[in-house]
Amino acid sequence: MFSSLSTHAGYAWLVVASLIAGVMNAMAGGGSFITFPAMLAVGVPPIQANATNTVALWPGQLTSVWALRMDLRREMVAVVMTSSVLGGITGAIMLLHMRQRTFMQLVPWLLLVASLLFGISGRIARWLRERSAEPHAPRSPKMVPLFLGTLPVCFYIGYFGAGAGFVLMTVLALFGIEDMRQLNSLKVLVACTSNLSAVVTFIFGGAIEWHYCLISMVFAAAGGWIGAIYARRMNPNLLRAIVVATGCTVAAYFFWRGA
Repeated sequence: MFSSLSTHAGYAWLVVASLIAGVMNAMAGGGSFITFPAMLAVGVPPIQANATNTVALWPGQLTSVWALRMDLRREMVAVVMTSSVLGGITGAIMLLHMRQRTFMQLVPWLLLVASLLFGISGRIARWLRERSAEPHAPRSPKMVPLFLGTLPVCFYIGYFGAGAGFVLMTVLALFGIEDMRQLNSLKVLVACTSNLSAVVTFIFGGAIEWHYCLISMVFAAAGGWIGAIYARRMNPNLLRAIVVATGCTVAAYFFWRGA
């Protein structure tokens, strides 16, 4: 069922895919659209491929949290981290207990939904900026609804995760967090913590293919450094279009392969 490239070609493709993914994540996001199929191409089963991909791309999120730490609203950190841990762990556990074939049947739909989320991300970002700019008294979100609103998104991050960032920002904005810097910092914290919870679960579940993971981690970091240098020179609409086209193409391939 899972066709793989030859050993040398597989490693070469994983290196190239990880570099591209690092560049994409630094510029716009969507690197998983490249690295997840690359893991499958070298012969990693789907569930292990998703788990390994999560571990490989997580360190970049940690550095982002550190860079944005001053923008966090401290009174919300405990609530969103609790939902992140619970959601990330339960999503990862569900993934590990799913049959490979069942997960593979869900993959094209997950990729398609993530691509569509990226497609509407520009409108969401504009809505958030306009909402932040409107003069009004800031609201303090109620913690229980905030917890319940972020929990399912954190579950999705632990399970698959692609495209969750803009959903998180929308949910946080609906619960009264309207400053763009605070939104972005909380989004990165929630994604990082959810993925860390999933990473720990995957490691204890023995789902990580470490030799592929380390290769992808190193070259994704290198790609992230390259992408950070050129990110401000690129048209964001063009970047978003590239991410959406990539995601839809990969989703179409998996729909075709499963037909």
